Amino acid sequence: MALTVDLLKKINGFVVDDTGLAPLQVTNTVELLREGATVPFIARYRKERTGELDEVQIRAIEERLAYFTELEERKLTVLKSIEEQGKLTPELKARIEGSRQKTEVEDLYLPYKPKRRTKATIARERGLEPLADIIALQELTVGTPEEAALPFVDPGKEVPDAAAALAGAGHILAERLADDADARAFVRRLTWDDGIFSSRVASASKGAVTKFEMYYDHREPLKSVPSHRMLAMRRGEKEEVLMLAVEAPVEQVLAGLTARLVTRQSIFRPILEGVADDAYKRLIAPSIEVELRLEAKKLADEAAIRVFAQNLRNLLLAPPAGSKRVLGIDPGLRTGSKLAAVDGTGRFLEHVTIYPHTGEGRVAGAKRDLLRLVEAHGAEMIAIGNGTAGREMEQFAKETLAEAGKRVPVVMVSEAGASVYSASDIAREEFPELDLTVRGAISIARRLQDPLAELVKIDPKSIGVGQYQHDVDQKALKKSLDDVVESCVNFVGVDLNTASWALLSYVSGVGQSLAKAIVARRDAEGPFASRRGLLKVPRFGEKAFEQAAGFLRIRGGEHPLDNTAVHPERYPVVEAMAADLGVSLAQLVADPTLVGRIDLKRYVTDAVGLPTLRDIVEELKKPGRDPRQEFTAAAFRDDIRELSDLHEGMILQGVVTNVTAFGAFVDVGVHQDGLVHVSHLSTRFVKDPAEAVRVGEVVKVKVLAVDEARRRISLSIREAAEGGGAPRPKKERPAREEQSTGGLDLARLEKAGFRVKKR
Repeated sequence: MALTVDLLKKINGFVVDDTGLAPLQVTNTVELLREGATVPFIARYRKERTGELDEVQIRAIEERLAYFTELEERKLTVLKSIEEQGKLTPELKARIEGSRQKTEVEDLYLPYKPKRRTKATIARERGLEPLADIIALQELTVGTPEEAALPFVDPGKEVPDAAAALAGAGHILAERLADDADARAFVRRLTWDDGIFSSRVASASKGAVTKFEMYYDHREPLKSVPSHRMLAMRRGEKEEVLMLAVEAPVEQVLAGLTARLVTRQSIFRPILEGVADDAYKRLIAPSIEVELRLEAKKLADEAAIRVFAQNLRNLLLAPPAGSKRVLGIDPGLRTGSKLAAVDGTGRFLEHVTIYPHTGEGRVAGAKRDLLRLVEAHGAEMIAIGNGTAGREMEQFAKETLAEAGKRVPVVMVSEAGASVYSASDIAREEFPELDLTVRGAISIARRLQDPLAELVKIDPKSIGVGQYQHDVDQKALKKSLDDVVESCVNFVGVDLNTASWALLSYVSGVGQSLAKAIVARRDAEGPFASRRGLLKVPRFGEKAFEQAAGFLRIRGGEHPLDNTAVHPERYPVVEAMAADLGVSLAQLVADPTLVGRIDLKRYVTDAVGLPTLRDIVEELKKPGRDPRQEFTAAAFRDDIRELSDLHEGMILQGVVTNVTAFGAFVDVGVHQDGLVHVSHLSTRFVKDPAEAVRVGEVVKVKVLAVDEARRRISLSIREAAEGGGAPRPKKERPAREEQSTGGLDLARLEKAGFRVKKR
């Protein structure tokens, strides 16, 4: 849709009101977005124009801009349709044009929308609309409704008596009421505010034991159903175990609708009361229930997607071990463990399969192969997948290294999504000659070096840090997760000469096609010597260069600033700073102490303000430094490898593997994540678990309970932080068992060790 200046101004006004941001901030941001600028680029390099808005605020503007643009498109369609019917009044036009909600526009359009043949349509065909008008006016105070209806009796038109005439007129009035925008808004608002969301067991599942038992007879206020419960109940309905409904405050609704119809005393009052009842139960209630269920689902989706997005961000920004030579191990039992060595840039060197767990005769050979790969390739770290046989392999590797007198750190790495990568097109493209499991070992090694660079090759939904990801709006989920990956990649920056096309594709302004073209140019002509070299890549124009250059790094390139986050458009500013200090540009970049002597006010111009200058100075203090935290690894206890090794009261280190609305899952090294209920996440009150912990974080936990038969572990970060305290009496249930499951994925809870509370 081509937006006129006036229409864009109107949309911007709506966005200002919705976001609470200053008009100039919104106007300039919208202008940048419409010019094709990406959110990371705007947030980082156009601070003067946006008033230093961050990515969250810019994405909010982007989302509201899209919403109101679609709204205006819909308004034009609606207005055209009503006008073609000859029914567009100035009042109706003004009201539609002033609407800020799609729902309101649809309500206003409803009376004019083409309908199927209804009871009201048939009544109009039988000539009963004048009678409906008489009843609506409520001017008759003497006589009976039947007497008023007698002139409209016409057996030839299938109106045999007064009762049939009144019934037909009632259908017309009911449809009018059901089509009234204000009436629908009233019912919608009252049902949302005071309605109940109910769930009961379907007839076919009565008496059956399912993971949805706690919802067999469940009721709670519609507007406050938590995301996880809403999604759980909807899943139960999809699996035909549950029947869901929205229970409206019917008496209040009917009283309100009747008050809209009955405006004075007349002989038609009983008929109008019946019309209100019929309009609500037959016409309004079913559609409003569908609308509100969809609205509740949308809100639940948004909450679940926010949790997923935050977890993904924390995982992608996990501290990297850096450019170290790594030996990656994909552990296995019967099929053996795959070992793959990579150099400091992640380049694959060699692989071998060992069988240290399938018989004494193979242990010696496995030790020799492990040590040979470590020595041959100078491995500085060993990364082991945390799946089947992971702890056994960790113990084997540590013992083998100790016997040989070698001090090489051994680190457990999450395998989530590794199998997806191994079978993906990009893995086949990278290693067409290698087996899937060997590709998995390479991926595990690279994940230790740089989690972000490796995880971008995997569909985010396969990484395993979401909640109900298959139940939420898939389009919205993909958009959110893609935004997170884009944000993380550009926040960290990308090495232009070593990055895969998958990583490059998320750089601002690049995309998959240009990313592959960059790699092809690099493979054909060697590493890029400068950022400007990107302009030699086919189809890589000035606009793409403007968006991408600041996020790409070149180590040891021709220009000292090419390995920093300083954008090439601001190189002249830094060169002026160096000249004023009497040093070369290379000296200024190499000596952060010189930065303290820069007077920023000297360099303020119409194009470059203090926000950009402050960013430049901060970058010169740490040129090329990775913004992620320093790498640390969880120290799993060597004597804790199986569930049977755990007992109540133990204090352990673990790694947070997932954060949900009800708590966090923590890997303590026993092949089974334990659950820290939200009430045990912190010594302070925490409503949102994401406030207390993040995915990938190393935490100290106390074991509250272990159920070996059901493979359930209950943990507490709070009690570990408080020093543990006295062990709980065995007769007392762990805190997470006291809580109901809160409507979450019961199968997931049971797998994690949460005893489902039966009703």
